[in-house]
Amino acid sequence: MVRQLFPFGALIFSSGIDQLMREGRLDPLPFFQRHARCDWGDVSDDQWQANNAAMQSRDRIESFYVVHRELSLYIFTEADRSETHVVLASER
Repeated sequence: MVRQLFPFGALIFSSGIDQLMREGRLDPLPFFQRHARCDWGDVSDDQWQANNAAMQSRDRIESFYVVHRELSLYIFTEADRSETHVVLASER
């Protein structure tokens, strides 16, 4: 169970994430849990600070995670907190 530090709305997986999940090649939930715990992953210090500020200002929150050398993903929560998207870096 994720302790909700900010509203994240509906969790939406891109087609690439969905395909990797169906093939058993990726479990995106640990990365989503990191995002939900305000661990923004492999982002710049500026983006880390922007995300922390966005929790108060209600701007978009963006995380980036390197799964392995050939696979990275972005997770972003919309400014209105209605949706959180999980997408492959190659789909962005």
